Amino acid sequence: MARHLITSALPYINGIKHLGNMVGSMLPADVYSRYLRQRGHEVLYICATDEHGTPAELAAKEAGQSVDAFCAEQHDKQKAIYEGFGLQFDYFGRSSSRENVELTQRFARKLHENGFIEERAIRQVYSIADERFLPDRYIVGTCPHCGYDKARGDQCENCTRVLDPTDLIEARSAISGSGELEVRETKHLFLLQSKLQHEVERWIDESSAEWPTLASSIARKWLTEGLQDRAITRDLDWGVPVPADVWPELAADGKVFYVWFDAPIEYIGATKEWSDQAPDERDYTSWWYEADDVRYTEFMAKDNVPFHSVMFPATQIGTREPWKKVDFLKAFNWLNYYGGKFSTSQRRGIFTDAALELLPADYWRYFLIANAPESDDTSFTWELFSSSVNKDLADTLGNFVNRVLSFSRKRFGDEVPAGAEAGAAEQKLGEEIAGLLAEYEGHMEALQFRKAAASLRALWSAGNSYLEEKAPWLEIKTDKDAAALTLRTAMNLIHLYSVVSEPFIPASAQAMRGAFSLENDTAQWVSPQEAKALASVPAGTPFTVPPVLFAKISEDDLESYRERFGGDEA
Repeated sequence: MARHLITSALPYINGIKHLGNMVGSMLPADVYSRYLRQRGHEVLYICATDEHGTPAELAAKEAGQSVDAFCAEQHDKQKAIYEGFGLQFDYFGRSSSRENVELTQRFARKLHENGFIEERAIRQVYSIADERFLPDRYIVGTCPHCGYDKARGDQCENCTRVLDPTDLIEARSAISGSGELEVRETKHLFLLQSKLQHEVERWIDESSAEWPTLASSIARKWLTEGLQDRAITRDLDWGVPVPADVWPELAADGKVFYVWFDAPIEYIGATKEWSDQAPDERDYTSWWYEADDVRYTEFMAKDNVPFHSVMFPATQIGTREPWKKVDFLKAFNWLNYYGGKFSTSQRRGIFTDAALELLPADYWRYFLIANAPESDDTSFTWELFSSSVNKDLADTLGNFVNRVLSFSRKRFGDEVPAGAEAGAAEQKLGEEIAGLLAEYEGHMEALQFRKAAASLRALWSAGNSYLEEKAPWLEIKTDKDAAALTLRTAMNLIHLYSVVSEPFIPASAQAMRGAFSLENDTAQWVSPQEAKALASVPAGTPFTVPPVLFAKISEDDLESYRERFGGDEA
């Protein structure tokens, strides 16, 4: 089996993330990782909190904490929420770790040795009111391209265009709000991306054929416009220090590396953190250095694509070392909230902590993946959410499980009934299930999550159609063995659902699987050929009826959600 390295874009440290962050990176990465593990592959899923940069300093200042204390606290809070969502990271690290500091400085030294980093004197914005140079994210103003009035000095959140602070209209300090800004000379390090343009283009040509159009088109747009040399240091108190052995003057001035330089390196840094915790059993280099047997998949929203498809690969290429580069970059569009953007900074939309307060994680996991913004931006509405939960989870899956187990216990006791031998209806059902399962596998292998969700939903629906066709509540009046066969077959479907639904709804899958007291129930997956038989739960197996898997969302619930979070009826 293959070795799969999986990373998702690092959640930033400046607050609890919203559902758009969840569906754009971490959740699909978890679904895919779970699926691969079930298929028997060796998987390493790595993530971390992204802790450097201007927003971390600003958020810490607002919270009245030191930056290191703020980041440590927020890391623990975010980690707890992701555990609540059932995300199974192999390791969830921190970009402020010693490992990442050392690796970032190593990358910088190698790039310098190979002639791809240059020290330049530049003119930079200085805030008279704050008595300091302002890094690009400390400057806000109006985007010259789209008119968004809260654009940052490095990138417009609205149109995703990369900016320089001097591009902004009516620029002002994010610290004091003062517009008393002037430009002064200072020195910074530049990554000479222009010298790496042709090598990055060649790598993109060789690597991106399988990527989604969204990812490859963004990468090629940057290459078509031409790679520009980019400053990779900032004037901040918090970050990876410039190494004094190479740049003593800049180190003495307190320069640190730009967050977008060190953050992708943290994928490697977090893997080294994981490795360092069990050095006799783990070797991070086997996943990252000369790792030709590893397939590396990245998950991220579209605004992160330029840095991961161009800047980070350029950084890796420039070291002239055999670092593992991404094989498949799965990019997502945005999940909006009633047509407007989710926003951490503006607290717009539903945030992950609040989501878990309202409903169990599986409700959110299923809805978000079934409506993942793969081909275009999608919009969250409470009406769409409740319709999906009520129809797919409560009615199609949950009701099927409850009907079958409750009726069988009432009429046949607490063991799976034997009944008649399987007949034509069961053979037809087995063929249908095998075909749908094969479709599901194909979509999961292709990382087409909405299509995979549709195939999973069709698997659930097939059980309901079979139950309605056979009608065991009528069969039992005239042919008890026929009714027992129907229920036994349906129970085998429940067990099948418990296995193949696990990537989407792990807690509910565990509850379904736990309903049956099977000895040595170690099946990781069920192949389409195995599924045809529908015989994994033999007659005589003890079972219990689990609590209701999914409660319906009522109109009163909807009204209270809209009142709390906003949103007009669709």
